[in-house]
Amino acid sequence: MSIHLAQTEVPSASQKPASPAEFPLWQLTIVGALSLWLYWRTLAHLALQWWRDPDFSHGFLVPLFSAYIVWRKRAQIARIFPQPSWSGLAVLLGGIFLLLVGEMGAELFLARSSLLLLLAGLTILYLGWNFFRALLFPWAFLLLMIPVPTILFNKITFPLQLLASRVAAAVLPIFGVPVLREGNIINLSSMALEVAEACSGIRSLMSLLALAIMYGYLMDARSWVRWTLAISAVPIAVIANAIRVIGTGLLVQYWDPEKAEGYFHESWGWLTFVLSLLMLYLLHMIIRWRWPSEAEAS
Repeated sequence: MSIHLAQTEVPSASQKPASPAEFPLWQLTIVGALSLWLYWRTLAHLALQWWRDPDFSHGFLVPLFSAYIVWRKRAQIARIFPQPSWSGLAVLLGGIFLLLVGEMGAELFLARSSLLLLLAGLTILYLGWNFFRALLFPWAFLLLMIPVPTILFNKITFPLQLLASRVAAAVLPIFGVPVLREGNIINLSSMALEVAEACSGIRSLMSLLALAIMYGYLMDARSWVRWTLAISAVPIAVIANAIRVIGTGLLVQYWDPEKAEGYFHESWGWLTFVLSLLMLYLLHMIIRWRWPSEAEAS
């Protein structure tokens, strides 16, 4: 009888810690309410920029896609045993500090980026580093929903403008269009074309990068292919916008200079983005043809 009692006491002495579902509801409610109170103004301004600025309208898709990744990996995540870590509190406080700095300095990028640190800190604090590692990709993907800071935008834009103008100035003479380039200004016989920010490729780059990552994740399981598609978004955006400048130059030379402005000029932006997506798809088709996956090869 005593042996039987000893055997039944062993499991009770080695009970597992509470699972995430067993965390007190009041704790989760308080944490959620405080987080919403801290970030409601930041999130409202961010969503408003997504709505008003077409260059960052992909921001609506980013959190939805991150949530889809988590849902898709739900079976793998459910097998991870939670190991809460107090180190998450340091990450959490770091996020709140970054929010305060961003709010006081009117730096939107810092204030918005601090939300990612807050989410990371809460995950580590309640679930542990093993959970956070499993959620690292959807967490990092959320960074693409935040518009790039103005100082970085200006640093990148002008070199891309010069690159697009150099390519256009080198290609247009092949089609019989005389040009004289002065920086990002391309002087044609009938008018001068300025390679503005919209023609640099930086405006479409963030949206194209986000879509390239989504496309790679959904369409190919190989990591190196996903990385290739994501990295290729940069040269594809530059090439597509150089084609935009070349097309505008041909339009001015052989049709009507007035067509380079107004509706036709605005339409070039959408056509350029569609061209970028087609180039991305063509690159993936070439990779699949040249290096087929094991499933396709069999």
